[in-house]
Amino acid sequence: MALNAVTEKQAIIDLMQKTTVEVTPGGAAKVADFRQLLRPGCTVYVTFLPGSDFADTVNSVRRLKDEGFNPVPHFAARSIPSAHFLEENLATLQGETGVTEGLLIGGGVNTPVGEFASSIEVLQTGLFEKYGILKMGLAGHPEGSPDISPQDCVLAIKQKNDFAKQTDMSLYLATQFVFEAEPIFAWERSIRAVGNELPIHIGVPGLATIKTLMRHAAHCGVGASVRFLTRNPMNMVKLGLKDSFLGKFVNAPSSEPSELMRDLVQGMHNDPDCLISQCHLYPLGGLKKSAAWMYQVQDGRFELSGKSFTINS
Repeated sequence: MALNAVTEKQAIIDLMQKTTVEVTPGGAAKVADFRQLLRPGCTVYVTFLPGSDFADTVNSVRRLKDEGFNPVPHFAARSIPSAHFLEENLATLQGETGVTEGLLIGGGVNTPVGEFASSIEVLQTGLFEKYGILKMGLAGHPEGSPDISPQDCVLAIKQKNDFAKQTDMSLYLATQFVFEAEPIFAWERSIRAVGNELPIHIGVPGLATIKTLMRHAAHCGVGASVRFLTRNPMNMVKLGLKDSFLGKFVNAPSSEPSELMRDLVQGMHNDPDCLISQCHLYPLGGLKKSAAWMYQVQDGRFELSGKSFTINS
């Protein structure tokens, strides 16, 4: 059953209320004051990139905490040299920032730098609980991962659910961003059918350029959604022109996620057992624009239009 306009608009507002965002330590260094971009208490993930210094993550977390936000540091299993290294950094984080939430991923490196090959191995050390982490996000892969086979993706979901029954931490699944909703719902139904009970935080693209979004999507395995944008050869031509001086003359597929949001709330309405609970916004270098868009949606300053919605000027 389709939602009526009033109910649908409220459902979009409700879904966006707890939306989280993220920054890289390098990107954070370019922001003079996050309080000029984000509202107090906003949850901000601090990413960890392969080969980077975890001290940069710690510094960004400390700064965000000082400026009144809820920082969530990323941990990448295959980039952790040892349990001792992890414990040292958790002790520093807890002692200097008091963080209580983290996000743990396998990490995009082919060969582990240390003793951990997967996130479940890191979880089983018990170190997160020891250092006061009460909530932990774990990776979910609606469209697969270039680093993990489909069979191992299914196994990982089972292992994460099994671990959730053994820990006092609150666990959830966090996904890559997608351009269309159907792959999300197909994946959610499939993992629920084999026992997933963890809530899901869906990644949605921010207001970055299409080129930036697609470059990131190709890197992290956002397969079906990329094909959705590019299945028409003419779209490839339009995408190439989008950011040129001819951009205003072409109607390229949009990175603006309003149509995706409408499809998400409609799909969640159609399936009351769906485990999607909130969204995570990937700014990808466009934090200022993406955050402004997010708050306009949260405040209801938009109107449904066609298949998407438009922000009130």
